[in-house]
Amino acid sequence: MKPLTTVQCDCLIAFVFFLALLALGVIFPSLWLMDTLTALFASGLLAMSLHLLVGYTGLVSFGHAAYFAAGGYVFGMVLQANGFVEAAGAWSVPLAILAAFAATGLFALIVGLICARLSEVYFAFLTLAFQMLFVSLIQGLVEFTGGDQGLVGGIPRPVFLGIDLTESWDRYAFCAFLFTAGVLAIRLVTQSSFGYTLRMVRDNERRTAFLGVNTYRVKVVSFTIAGSVASLGGVILAIFTSAAYPEWASWSNSGEAIFMIMLGGLNSFLGPLAGALAMRAINDVTLLYTTHTDLAKGVVILFVVLILKRGILDYAIDLVRNRRAQADNERAKALHRRDGERVDTREDADAAA
Repeated sequence: MKPLTTVQCDCLIAFVFFLALLALGVIFPSLWLMDTLTALFASGLLAMSLHLLVGYTGLVSFGHAAYFAAGGYVFGMVLQANGFVEAAGAWSVPLAILAAFAATGLFALIVGLICARLSEVYFAFLTLAFQMLFVSLIQGLVEFTGGDQGLVGGIPRPVFLGIDLTESWDRYAFCAFLFTAGVLAIRLVTQSSFGYTLRMVRDNERRTAFLGVNTYRVKVVSFTIAGSVASLGGVILAIFTSAAYPEWASWSNSGEAIFMIMLGGLNSFLGPLAGALAMRAINDVTLLYTTHTDLAKGVVILFVVLILKRGILDYAIDLVRNRRAQADNERAKALHRRDGERVDTREDADAAA
């Protein structure tokens, strides 16, 4: 039997992970748990997609939440369009998701073509400028977006392929599927040859260009993929809330995604998910005692940056590796000591003979 390839192994792990999420909803059929996990799916995809830029490409985007919000808005506007649900029938929701994914990808491509020519702080602030422009468009096009009020009136969620998104279990399972698909897409990108090219650009863009790689094109493609995957997070949140709001595109939402990456770990693939989970836990625990959630988040971020000096998951992985290395060293020393004792015993026996 041939061993599984890396792609097959990742797909198998993603399938098992999806089944585990479904099993969790079956074993603990709590509405609070399913709603909490659904919200984590949305924020987790936002952080994971941004990590493709920050962690793998070396590009810090302050406007990444714009693509998250764009996915939710396009999804909702398509389903709210007159006659669309009646015309598309059972395929209305899948078609709306594809429209959100494609439109946001095009939006990210246009922005990426402009921003990728710059680097470091100039790139970061230019992405912030486009995010502010997008928020202004949302608030200005009131007849299409609802302005400051968002897409009010509810987003239609017709039944498709036997899935009723108005039911909590169906909604949770479908959002878990979208989340798993988004994470798998990012994993396949990072483990491909293109993903290792991203690492080269991150580590030394000038040397990568010297090797003949078009670094500008690589950054544009990475930016487009990150924006497209972020749109799935917006779709999940739009399905969950049956609405879309301009606050989703705010710069503070992008900043919180960066905090998730820092908190979970910049050097780990699942670090942003760990950060999203930790951020939600900090928020919920703090609300049990006080409303100063931002203060609690700031204290935790300071602890991670100044004390751990890396994300929680990075710290845990380094700790396990160091302990394994220490155990291997001790085992090697014990074997060396035992071999030395055997040599000494053999020399004593030869001398006695």
